[in-house]
Amino acid sequence: MDVLSDVMTVLRTGRPIAARFARVAPWANRRPAHPGGFGVQIMVRGSAVLTTESGRTLRLEEGDALLLPLGGAHVIADSHGSEPDPPCESGPLLSGAVFRSDVEGATHVALCMAYELAPGRSHPLIADLPDLVHLPADATARPEVAAAVALLDEELRVERGGGDTLVHALVDAILMYLLRAMLGNSSLGCRFGGWGDALADRSVGGALTAIHADPARQWTVAALGEVAGLSRSAFSRRFTDLVGQPPLGYLTMWRLTLAARLLSDGDAPLSSVARQVGYASEFAFAAAFKREFGRPPGRFRKEAPACERVPAALRAEPVADFGAVLEKAGA
Repeated sequence: MDVLSDVMTVLRTGRPIAARFARVAPWANRRPAHPGGFGVQIMVRGSAVLTTESGRTLRLEEGDALLLPLGGAHVIADSHGSEPDPPCESGPLLSGAVFRSDVEGATHVALCMAYELAPGRSHPLIADLPDLVHLPADATARPEVAAAVALLDEELRVERGGGDTLVHALVDAILMYLLRAMLGNSSLGCRFGGWGDALADRSVGGALTAIHADPARQWTVAALGEVAGLSRSAFSRRFTDLVGQPPLGYLTMWRLTLAARLLSDGDAPLSSVARQVGYASEFAFAAAFKREFGRPPGRFRKEAPACERVPAALRAEPVADFGAVLEKAGA
């Protein structure tokens, strides 16, 4: 698995939610913060104005995408003059929920996707992102995004057999396309802690791929430098400059992040988890894990929240309220 896919797979919990919202102007919704929620909004029809808690204003044109990696609070409306609806009660994010909507004569249609990121797990690729990332529509430069969005829009408009499976696959595809576009934009690279450059760099990107492909291997800086095609010292400097931490520091961080996912999602013995992430000794693994997460691995496993299953009746529920579900999603 490539680095970008690997990071998102390990950090998220459960399946993404997806919703299509069709509204007739005027409308406005106030959306509270949802820490730990990674949201995506795409305007399919019409335009919208978004205002953050800090007062920053952003206009979303038709086809524009907005990423909210940190689940920040905001107000979204068809225009500045529209008054927000009363806030709805926020509930838990339901893993895998699919909400369909098709309102006749709708002036505005938006697609909303959201991932719940597991508490206690992080990665600098996500942690270094700003509150909002605006990606203007560009069907010429990103035809794959436009095609995937059109397919998702149709799947969320009406219910068909196999629709939920297709929805989740399309959401994953759209997120990857958008992250690829964002990290590949050199004009924005300095805002993202160098990760766009790190993934694109042949030497450092190759070393990152090797770490993610085999995190249990007893890597040394010299061995990673060999993969990168650089001397030990040159590789260490380049890796640290682009990634923001030394090679073995990143390796340890990723091993323990992966261990946290294994602990949360399974019941394998601690000795087995330790071996899977490169620790020969359960004691050494437990000590390193506690330094990283502040709790021993056994306690972390007991306290890890379980992914919530979605009631079957809810997965295809049509939604007319543009804000109720978004408040749950934090997107």
